[in-house]
Amino acid sequence: MTIRKRLKAGTVAVAAATVLVTAFTAPARAAQDTPVAAAGHEATQRALDAAVAAGVPGVTAQARDADGVWSSTAGVGDLRTRAPRGTHDRFRVGTLTDTFVATVLLQMEAEHRLRLDDTVERYLPGLVRGNGNDGRRITVRQLLNHTSGLFDYLADETYVATYLTGDGFLRHRYDTVTPEQRVRVALSHAPAFPPGARHWFSHTNDILAALVVERVAGRSYEDEVRERIIEPLGLRATSHPGEDAGLPRPSSRGYARLFPAKPDRVDDVTEMNGSQGWGDGDIISSTGDLNRFYRALMSGRLLPPRQLEAMRTTVDNPDFPGSAYGLGVERFTTSCGVPFWYHDGGMPGSITLTATTEDGGHQITLNYNSSWGAETVLPILEAEYC
Repeated sequence: MTIRKRLKAGTVAVAAATVLVTAFTAPARAAQDTPVAAAGHEATQRALDAAVAAGVPGVTAQARDADGVWSSTAGVGDLRTRAPRGTHDRFRVGTLTDTFVATVLLQMEAEHRLRLDDTVERYLPGLVRGNGNDGRRITVRQLLNHTSGLFDYLADETYVATYLTGDGFLRHRYDTVTPEQRVRVALSHAPAFPPGARHWFSHTNDILAALVVERVAGRSYEDEVRERIIEPLGLRATSHPGEDAGLPRPSSRGYARLFPAKPDRVDDVTEMNGSQGWGDGDIISSTGDLNRFYRALMSGRLLPPRQLEAMRTTVDNPDFPGSAYGLGVERFTTSCGVPFWYHDGGMPGSITLTATTEDGGHQITLNYNSSWGAETVLPILEAEYC
């Protein structure tokens, strides 16, 4: 589940006033993992503190640059015990999962196992049909840059009421939901526009992209992500939950305001069946692992030049001027003129964002243990990069 609309609304306002899988070498990893003091990150810490002052329960963050690694927190990880957030917390990354899936598909393209301009129908015959939807007219590339026009299943009011808000979430949080069920929800609606007409973020695209991975590989998308990305990069805090509902330790509690009519009510939503985010939001990770992944990706360690160029080839986002979406990553520029690639994501009780400079030299990842507060994210990025 994404937070892009809320984040970008803030981004636009501030702007107006990131085939070969290769692991890090040991010397490079040692240099990158050198802890550094807060010097140079004081403004970022103030922005973290301001997010908590604005109502976010807690935030954990890590920045990586040429000087080393700076990790910090603000606020609490448990509203009941008041235990602080931890710098090594695991959390649900939401639609940052997209970048992992896009990377796998681009690696497969480099291996000549698929083409980005193949149709969805070629890999998922008969799945995308009905109500004007037609997988014969939609390409894999259009899934990845969200120009397919397919309806976003998370815009379906019945689905949201059943699984994401109010008593529906509390009753169904432990239910297993298959990717095909969620695709059927989307296909019960007509497409938003013809394929290729424009960019519009739809989580349905992400599920279908993960299903394409499985069809090409002949095994689970989780296995492909693990063997192509997680294991080579040593991402020891990164995993897929399957149908498990909990988070691995260490982790904090996650909170949401499930009842719009009761804005002061806060529910603990830490536990939910991982299948409900399969392919578009299920990955669990940490700030350190996400920084390492995006650093490797943008510095060319995961994709050959041709595929990395394809990932960075963007389409304009007409809803948010100045933002452009590539294949599993998005580009924006700070108010001080620093361009960066990023992805954000939201799940019940979790907001996550990773940003990286184009050369992979400077990353920051942050996570809130709440479903609210997205408007305070951009000031943290501005503080770190400006």
